Amino acid sequence: MTASMTGYARHATETDGQSLVWEIRSVNHRHLDLRIQVPDALRALEVEARAMLQELLARGRVEAVLRVETDPTTDEIRFDHERATVLIRTLREIDQMMVNGARVSALDVLTWPGIMQRDEPVDIEALREPVLEGLKATIGELRAMRLAEGATLRQALETRLDAFAERVRQLRGRRTEVLEAQRERLRSRIAELDLALDEQRLEQEVALLAQRLDVDEELDRLDGHLAAMREILGRDEPVGRRLDFLMQEFNREANTLGSKSHDLETTRVVLEMKVLTEQMREQVQNIE
Repeated sequence: MTASMTGYARHATETDGQSLVWEIRSVNHRHLDLRIQVPDALRALEVEARAMLQELLARGRVEAVLRVETDPTTDEIRFDHERATVLIRTLREIDQMMVNGARVSALDVLTWPGIMQRDEPVDIEALREPVLEGLKATIGELRAMRLAEGATLRQALETRLDAFAERVRQLRGRRTEVLEAQRERLRSRIAELDLALDEQRLEQEVALLAQRLDVDEELDRLDGHLAAMREILGRDEPVGRRLDFLMQEFNREANTLGSKSHDLETTRVVLEMKVLTEQMREQVQNIE
């Protein structure tokens, strides 16, 4: 199914009086750009978390944050007096070396890594399974949200594909009308110049003009692109890059049609095709 690259999910796992909270945010990006934040005590699990995200997500800028929340009534935290003393002494020495150095508050010292410590070390092996299971559940919720938004994007794209296909049919139907209008224009020009009309020469000119104005190949390719886009939208895999490439092809064919236009109505239809292409391109940019 078509999936968006934009989404948000939050999942909490309760274990041994602690709450392991994963939050994941994702926005559109050309590739998969992962940014993972986990507590220092659980840094060893970051590699496995990254591997899971890479396996289950294909594209997007993804920010995954793990927080370990504990009950403040049961959480025993120890103040490392010795480490704090060393830190304060070092800060004073640095402050003397600087001109107008920034003041450091007590809160700054408390937030320094290692100053406040829990009496019991974190058991990484005991938390490995709940951390990774919680991440997997969060990714599942994120994917569900991205799929829901992707369904909306797909519907909008299909509506514009229908409108684009209608413009292709309009241009096909106008080919004979355009050539007839050009023939009459040549007749009128010859009459204005008071020249003898050579029907054979006129038809030769019309035939040459028809070759220059022939857009059958462009319209055939656009029909193929329309069919390909509908088929790709129905795939059960990430399709954003393929759709982005097709948008380039849509734009290229529309530009060629515009260069071959010799009447205002055709130009108007081609401009509408370009507008539709740009609208689809903007939507495709957010598809995984």
